[in-house]
Amino acid sequence: MALQPGGSANLLRLTACIAELGAPRHTPAGLPALDLRLEHESTVQEAGQSRQARVALKAVALGAVAERLGKQAVGSLWCFTGFLASPRNVKSVVLHIQDFQQDQFQGGS
Repeated sequence: MALQPGGSANLLRLTACIAELGAPRHTPAGLPALDLRLEHESTVQEAGQSRQARVALKAVALGAVAERLGKQAVGSLWCFTGFLASPRNVKSVVLHIQDFQQDQFQGGS
């Protein structure tokens, strides 16, 4: 199914902690890149019931975002914004981080 430009949205905002930071690298085009793993845990409402939501997610950052993110501590909590994509020939999902900022709700879930 082909989607028309502007006909769909792919935007994710997730509060998560940095569980793992990969070694800084560069793309073939010379952009700084950083692979990481994020972990999220919260309580959400689903069908009128409270549910524990936990997820570990692979993520990647490019350019200035990768450089900023590489200076952050493993275990630190952030609000990440980006989009989801699957690498070629792989069925897993990767969050492509476009921005991140300090979580405003630290201590809450």
